[in-house]
Amino acid sequence: MCGIVGYSGFRQASSVLIAGLKRLEYRGYDSSGISVLNTQGLVTFKKTGKIINLQQIVPKDLQGLSGIGHTRWATHGGVTDRNAHPHNDGKNSISIVHNGIIENYISLKEMLKADGVVFKSETDSEVLAHLVAKFYEDDLEKAVKKALTLVKGTYGIICMHRDKPGILVGARNGSPLVLGIGEKEMFLASDVSAVIGYTKQGIYLVDREVIIVDENNYRSTDLGYQELDKKVEHISWELEELEKGGYPHFMLKEIFEQVDSIPRAYSGRIDEDLATAKLGGLNMTNRELLDVERIKIIAAGTSFHAGWVACYLMESMARIPCSIELASELRYRNPIVEKNTLYLALSQSGETADTLYALREIQRKGGRVLGICNVVGSTIARESDGGVYIHSGPEIAVASTKAFTSQITALYLFTLLLARMRSLSWEEGTTFINNLKKLPEMMQSLLETKDQIAALAKKYAHYQDFLFLGRGINYPGALEGALKLKEISYIHAEGFSAAEIKHGPIALINEETPSFFLVPDDGLKSKVISNMKEIKARKGLVIALAVEGDEEVAEIADDVLYVPRTHDFFYPFLMALPQQLFAYYCALELERDVDQPRNLAKSVTVE
Repeated sequence: MCGIVGYSGFRQASSVLIAGLKRLEYRGYDSSGISVLNTQGLVTFKKTGKIINLQQIVPKDLQGLSGIGHTRWATHGGVTDRNAHPHNDGKNSISIVHNGIIENYISLKEMLKADGVVFKSETDSEVLAHLVAKFYEDDLEKAVKKALTLVKGTYGIICMHRDKPGILVGARNGSPLVLGIGEKEMFLASDVSAVIGYTKQGIYLVDREVIIVDENNYRSTDLGYQELDKKVEHISWELEELEKGGYPHFMLKEIFEQVDSIPRAYSGRIDEDLATAKLGGLNMTNRELLDVERIKIIAAGTSFHAGWVACYLMESMARIPCSIELASELRYRNPIVEKNTLYLALSQSGETADTLYALREIQRKGGRVLGICNVVGSTIARESDGGVYIHSGPEIAVASTKAFTSQITALYLFTLLLARMRSLSWEEGTTFINNLKKLPEMMQSLLETKDQIAALAKKYAHYQDFLFLGRGINYPGALEGALKLKEISYIHAEGFSAAEIKHGPIALINEETPSFFLVPDDGLKSKVISNMKEIKARKGLVIALAVEGDEEVAEIADDVLYVPRTHDFFYPFLMALPQQLFAYYCALELERDVDQPRNLAKSVTVE
């Protein structure tokens, strides 16, 4: 989950590294550091806290045309300057940055201690610097490869040596690494966002790959010395997409961007003549799709909730049994892979470790897995048997918003495709498409209620506990609403099926525990209203998210927010946005760090 960056070229490395780390700060922000090679040797600066703290100790005139940098999400060892990266060997000849976890670091550490190595940090990563130094004999590539043959675990690393100016050695196994190719300069980073603004040409490394770069050239091999033929890919994201664009926070910007990100997810993918979807990246024939008897979705976090929404839709509209699996649990359950079952792996980053390992386990057992990702060239996108990009654009805020609704959009298109092959009529398909295309206008109208939502958040932000409650296809939306609130405001919030309130959670109800109900005007509305009355009978506070003009709900709830009327299937989109804004404004009221909440990171690349 950490961010790493390396540079070799004609610019002053320190400014490039710090700019890159700022782009990567969403991947971890406990501490940061850089090492730069100049006439003094390897010069290293490290500091706890955010990148701005590091900037204050790095001299503005620091010389050096190559270097490496790191922004940390702590795994081994506390948040201290000493535990921050880069890590150097005892002679300050090797400097290394690492993203991932070295599982056998204790045994390696004991071996190195027996050689007289003195460790300065509590991290697993420092072992790598000393290992490379142990094997170094004037060949950095060889030393790195020898060191990595002893390592068990995941890594994305960049290494440099004081006697090899301009040369960087990068390697990956389970943690992402990309090479950015510029004019007389090269960049290595855990994410393309660090290189945007300098180049639009990139190469994505695969597991057990090692890359050797200087300012003009690169050479890629496996852990042996077999050279790999790499494809240079175009980086489609623009620098402007990584800026706040006048918004106070990335999260608010990304909430507002849903008006555009939803149409991007369906643009060019709708066949109105046939009332179906066109998804060319699935790598499946119509016959193979028709033979699918069951869908299983594997995901984590917000992606899990998006997948759960899709499960309701697939069973209702396509009449295919569908279930949702937590990726972290699936891999270790020795899953049964059945014939004609299709798996969908959901991940915004395409690098989520739990989802990636579950994907590999399913494929190892002969299953077919399609990936649904946002980041082009990501590991899940490359290792899937086919899939769909959601085209949400960069999502910088740690709490996911626009990717959630873009994932649902992609899944809805996939469901439409399957449904039209089975029992859904042309008229029903056309109605579905028309409702989908109305969403951006409806989302825009919801954005115009932000002041009302902000006022409601101000009223409720100082309560310590919340329940979020929904039914049917909106039950996962209640879980997502609770997740958003606790992620960025640190208010304890739990999501439940409204029907389950009486099976235990109602014991939590009192005057200090508001309940946030999702109450669309669908077939389950009367049931949800009964649950609201149960809360009110016990003096609980009720906030309702209802359909415009619903006076029945208004008479029961203490406060009501409204969404436009739509088809039952499309309320999950409209219910998501006000909950996102409610969480955002609660966090503002409590003076939280909205974009970088404590203890979290954006791309979860460790188990």
